[in-house]
Amino acid sequence: MVKVTYHIPNITCHHCIHTIKMEVSELEGVKKVEGDVQAKRVTIEFEAPANEERIKALLAEINYPVAE
Repeated sequence: MVKVTYHIPNITCHHCIHTIKMEVSELEGVKKVEGDVQAKRVTIEFEAPANEERIKALLAEINYPVAE
C-alpha cells in the first residue's frame, strides 16, 4: 500500500474535496481519499494497478492539478 499527499491549490471548499474523492475513488486500486480544505491537501492510499502518474493525470483532468 502506498500513501501520498498532494498540495492542490485549486481546492477552495468542501465540494472540491467531495469531487476529488468521488473521481479518484473510482480508480481501481485506490483504497482511501482524504482531503483538507484549509491546507489544500489531499492524501490518497492506493495499491496496484493505481499509480501516482494515473492519479495525477486524473486530478489534472478534473481541474485539480497537483502543485509541483
